[in-house]
Parts: sequence; structure tokens; C-alpha cells
Amino acid sequence: MDVLIQQGDCLSARTDALVLGLFEGAPTAGALKQAARKLGSDAIARILKEGEARGRASELTLIHTFGKLSPSRLLLLGLGKREKLTADVVRNAVAAAGRRLRDAGCRRIAFELLGAGSGGLDTERSAAMIAEGATLGLYRFARYQSVKEDEPKRDIDAIVIYADNARAKGAAERGARHGRILGEATNFARDLANEPANRLTPTDLAEQARAMAKEHGLECRILERADMEKLRMGSALSVAQGSVQPPKFIIIEYKGGKRGGPTLGLLGKGITFDTGGISIKPAAGMEEMKGDMSGAAAVIAAMGAIAQLKPKANITALAPATENMPSGSATKPGDVVRAMNGTTIEVINTDAEGRLILADALAYANQLKLSPLIDVATLTGAISVTLGDVATGAMTNDDALLRRVIAAGEAAGEKLWQLPMFDEYEEQIKSEVADLKNTGGRLAGSITAAKFLAHFAGDTPWVHLDMAGTDNSTRERGVWVKGATGIPVRTLVNFAMAWAEDDD
Repeated sequence: MDVLIQQGDCLSARTDALVLGLFEGAPTAGALKQAARKLGSDAIARILKEGEARGRASELTLIHTFGKLSPSRLLLLGLGKREKLTADVVRNAVAAAGRRLRDAGCRRIAFELLGAGSGGLDTERSAAMIAEGATLGLYRFARYQSVKEDEPKRDIDAIVIYADNARAKGAAERGARHGRILGEATNFARDLANEPANRLTPTDLAEQARAMAKEHGLECRILERADMEKLRMGSALSVAQGSVQPPKFIIIEYKGGKRGGPTLGLLGKGITFDTGGISIKPAAGMEEMKGDMSGAAAVIAAMGAIAQLKPKANITALAPATENMPSGSATKPGDVVRAMNGTTIEVINTDAEGRLILADALAYANQLKLSPLIDVATLTGAISVTLGDVATGAMTNDDALLRRVIAAGEAAGEKLWQLPMFDEYEEQIKSEVADLKNTGGRLAGSITAAKFLAHFAGDTPWVHLDMAGTDNSTRERGVWVKGATGIPVRTLVNFAMAWAEDDD
């Protein structure tokens, strides 16, 4: 889908549909007021008077113009109350509008600069939210579905954002580029997470990462099993030993900062399929475990966006990837393994495997002197019980760092919620036969998992994001479509950009 910027009057657009914003409780103004006058009837006035269009956020009202305007249709898009307008309201409304018009058979859609001017958004921000919202909201994963000859193709070929003058056009072009980069990076992560596990093994994930890195001029290295053995990554390798698929450790580097300067570390859990191992999961719903590599997908995709946005910073992504399978060679409950930093771990439950691969990833990040660190993982089912599918759990050893990550999430419309890391939780992961055990039981499961990881982050400023509740959506809502969400790609990119500015 093309995202284009056009200078001129949006009412003159030769397009299948023109999207105009409508505020709740506010009189018509701007392009909508002109459209009502040019239609030469009281159609819009009656729609508003009778309450068919009230301007509530993401409300959609489609009007055919019957040749009285250049656009074939007008879509009145509710933006809620003017004083409560946010970038996220625009982003979600645009996503809903795009799906509605795609279903109506539209191929080319025009937008006015929604929320700009009296709405409080500047031109660049408005264009960014339109491009980002449309890119995210129109995403579909349909590569394995047969095309039926009797069904018409329903795809949006282009969206066109209209700006009044040359200065506004330049700002809109900058915003639309930024929004599209974020949207496409998120969709790349969605593609990886939606891919069936037989089509995305650790080897396939590594090749996808390598191809992305080559496309965007990034450095990419893949550690093989022998490399991991030399590094003594016994914790991560213990998860891999039950699978015939070889493990991979993906390293992607962006060098946009000073040579020898600080390097931000982004770490992602890459379990390409999780059966639970010997502690096998119930069969019902196990197919969803193809997405247990969503953390790795997020950091890989974020690096692609970072490469295009070019912050003045050094950033490295680490993504350990393996399957977790039961077999005669699989790790057993009660086994003791040793991580690369020397810590011994009693494996109580082989289904608590994500923390085992991230333990070695964090230890390796410290060896590389990466700082600060943000790890991303579908780590615990407990986080879904705590926060549902609304917010990602966040835990840290540095509250100031986490506040910056939360702010980056707010800008992306990705909600994060901090959970405590009190010392008392440490008791739950003490082992009688090793330094640690890999699960602290049912109570405070997300927190004890984070406490486990904290041993490997050490004194390095670190944030842990548990997105097991937000990585997948069962329904359409705003920019989220069914399937993988791509959370928290945009949070990571926003943080990286802000961190680069602060470091500079």
C-alpha cells in the first residue's frame, strides 16, 4: 500500500472515499462544512441532527456523493471530544476507517489532516498517525489461504493525505514516513509471530533476521550451537536439547553513535514453538505457542525501523532462538544446568524455559557491556491473569529507566504497567540444590520470573517486559487485528530514538 502526500483541496480528490474528521458535540467546520455546502442538500445536516453521526471516537458514517463531489464517498470519522483528542485516538480511528472502506471495495482513500489545527495535533504528528494507523489497521496474514475466484479482491492500493500548502506538505511527508516505518516494522514482527512453527524454525528466524539486516545495512551474526557451547551457555542449550532443530543466537548491530560509546541492548525471547518440554502443556490451545518467539520478533523488527530512522546511537539486539520439545534427550525436571555467568539453576519446570534462554542472553549482554538493557518476552501466563490483554507487565532494577520506557509506550499507544520487585519474592526462587530454581510457583509468577532474570542482569540498568497477555489479539480493536499484535516494537523504537537524543 502506498502512502502519498498531496498538496491541495481534499474535496477535489478523485478517490473512492474521502475521510473527514468529526468531533463530538462540535459544529461542522473546515472541509466537512464545505462538503455539506457543495453537496447542495441537507443530507449531512440531517445525519448529524438525527444522531446517526455523533462524532464519538472511531464512529464511522459512510455517505455516497452521487457525483456531486470528486470523491465517490465521504466517510465521517468520529474523533471524540475535541479537548480529549490524542494521537492514539486518531491512530485507532484511522485503522477502523481503513477496514470499513476496504470492506466497501475502496482501493484509493484520501484523508484530511485529522486532528490538525483546532484538534491540537501539528501537521507532522497528524500525518504520522494516519500513516501508522492505516498501515497497522489494514494488516492481514493470509498467505496460506486460497484465493477464491468468485470473490472480488479487496485491498487498499493507496492512501493520500492532503496538505494545504508546500510547508504543510513537507511536514506531512516527514510524519507519514515516520508513521509508515513504525507500522511496517510492527507488521514484520506480526508476520514472524503469525508464521506456523513448521515454517519458522530457529534457522528460518535467523535467516529472516539476516535478510532484514542486509536490506537495511545492519550487521548480523548468528551463533551456532558450537559457538554457544564455547560461551558455556548451558542454560539456553538445556532448552534446545530436546529438539532436532538446532538453536540459533541472533545478534544484530546498529552503529549510529560514537565509536566506543554506550550501546543499548534489546533482548527478545525466541522460542519458535513451546510444547512445555517434559512438563508438557495441555493440547488445547497449544497451537498458539507458535507465537512464543514474539519477543525475538519484536527486537528484530525494531532494529529494522531503527536503521531507517537513523538515531545517533549504538544499539544491539540479541535473540536466542530454539524450540522447546519433549524427547529422550530433553531436559528433565530436577536437572541442574549452568548459565554462562556460572550460576547454577535447578530446572523445576521445563515449561519455564523462556527465562532459561534469556538468562544466557542477559549474561552475554553484560559480557558485551551493553547498557541499558530491555528484554521482551511472552514469559508467563501469570501476567495475563494480572493484566489481561490490556497492558504489558514491566519490572526493573532502575525505576528512572522504566519511566522512560513507559513514556515511549504511551507515545506508541502500547500500555505498560509496573509490578513490584520486593526482596521478599527472592525467597520463592531459592533452590536447595543449586543457586536458583527456574520457577517460584503459582504465587506472583510474573514477578518471580523477573526476579530470576534480575540475577543475570546484575547491576546493569534493566527493564523486563512480559507481554504474554498482549502479544496476541482475539478481536479487532483500533490498530489491533486478530492474531499477533507486534507489541512492543513501536515502544522499543520510540525509546531508542529518545535515548539517542538524550545520549547525544
